[in-house]
Amino acid sequence: MSGKRPFRNRLNDLAPKEWIRFQKSWFVHDPPPRRKDVKLHPAKFPETLAQEFIEFFTKADQTVLDPMVGTGSTLIACLRSGRHGIGIELSPKYAELATRLVEEEQVSTAPEPPRATVIQGDAADLLSFDLPPIDYVFTSPPYWNMLHARGAGTQKQRREDADLDVTYSDEPADLGNIEEYDEFLDRLVAIYSKLQEVLKPRAYLTIIVKNVKKGGKIYPLAWDLARQLGQIYTLKDEKIWAQDAIRLAPYGMGNAWVSNTFHHYCLQFRFEPD
Repeated sequence: MSGKRPFRNRLNDLAPKEWIRFQKSWFVHDPPPRRKDVKLHPAKFPETLAQEFIEFFTKADQTVLDPMVGTGSTLIACLRSGRHGIGIELSPKYAELATRLVEEEQVSTAPEPPRATVIQGDAADLLSFDLPPIDYVFTSPPYWNMLHARGAGTQKQRREDADLDVTYSDEPADLGNIEEYDEFLDRLVAIYSKLQEVLKPRAYLTIIVKNVKKGGKIYPLAWDLARQLGQIYTLKDEKIWAQDAIRLAPYGMGNAWVSNTFHHYCLQFRFEPD
């Protein structure tokens, strides 16, 4: 007998080598080009990246929630990985687009695709949607009101294309329209705090976020979220998503330090009720 304990995987369906590969604290992920119809959304999330996290933090047939699902990237990743998905989206336009994209994906996922549901509504009203117990939350919030910043190069390009949205919506409930950083942070934390009412014990929560530069200073959104939500959930770790294919720009050259910020924090929390 070798004396080795057999590998028993309680968290996911990955082989040991796949498990170890995901444990690296940083990664480069350059997603494929976006479909023309989903370019409408100003900050669409890559399904390919969502799928990697979903397949690590869940097993097949478990249920994933994204409380700010946008055009449905998380739900499409769920379908491709054999998980059930629920997404909440404030914008009726994006909720309708997400529903259509999910239905298209379900047709191509034969023979019996998992369940994928888009709920048009406000994530702040999470407890009114009669959600089932959730095995995992994967989500990314608005990065404060940075889509309103006229100086951003990507925003300038989108303004030149009349068919592309520059901001998420004009809704007062849209967190991306809040002017004061502290108010934005408080409302975002309040939404994420409510997730404990639907999460299964010891379920994980992944939030993809980055710190924000505005008016010549940095607002530590990722760090503030980690600190405040760490009082509710257990902050387990972070992974750094490096975007290595973005062209560098000469910000502040010859005058001041301004970095090209091409990384996001993937914050991992765990719900560990007393």
